[in-house]
Amino acid sequence: MVDCYQPLTDSQWQVIAALLPVQRKRRHCLRLIVDSLRYSYRTGCHWSCLPACFPPRSAVYYYFRRWQLTGLWQTLADAVNQADRVAAGRPATPSLVCLDSQSVRLAPRIFEHRGLHGGKHVNGRKRQILTDVQGRMMACRVHATNGHDGVEALLLLPTRPAWGARLVTVVTDKRYRGRFARHVVKLGLLHQIGSRPPSTRGSVPVANRWVVEHTFAWLTSFRRLAIDYEFTPRSHEIWLFFANIYIN
Repeated sequence: MVDCYQPLTDSQWQVIAALLPVQRKRRHCLRLIVDSLRYSYRTGCHWSCLPACFPPRSAVYYYFRRWQLTGLWQTLADAVNQADRVAAGRPATPSLVCLDSQSVRLAPRIFEHRGLHGGKHVNGRKRQILTDVQGRMMACRVHATNGHDGVEALLLLPTRPAWGARLVTVVTDKRYRGRFARHVVKLGLLHQIGSRPPSTRGSVPVANRWVVEHTFAWLTSFRRLAIDYEFTPRSHEIWLFFANIYIN
């Protein structure tokens, strides 16, 4: 991952173009559309403040919204995850995933799906992510911070996912006991609680769970994700998928 915005390389565009409708001529180049989105989430730029070298903001948002409705971002993230796993010498899909949540502040004057996290005093939203053992994000869900992790995670993993053919184990912390643990068992999976030994003090990496914290640290390095600026949780989820593609 780089520290500043850079346009797509030819090799990166080849991977993305295979999943985009690039066959017919368009008024705006789809490669520039994707670069515009990369610029926006990397720098935190508002739609109306995109540089003149990019297509008009209306065109950029049109494709962002259209590909959101068609599920293209999830499809693209799955394809990049699989390609990256194979390149690392692993099977295309994981057998173990890790689940955790992170609370983020919500921008002012946005009231949809806002909540107050009593323990961390965060007024905003919470994002829950599923990652493989190397931190690649397989799924995500965004909701108000006052939602219970275990209950909200039921919608994160409602059924066995398309990428879950080899999935065996879901690792979480103690907050996901109860309803979520029973739900995981109903899906034919093993629920494993990973927590630090009770005798330890301070911050201690926990096997199979520290990778989620690593991914959260990556996500907050993107300015568009450091604070939730989106009116809908679904839009924030799309930026999470986009960041995951960038990280890979």
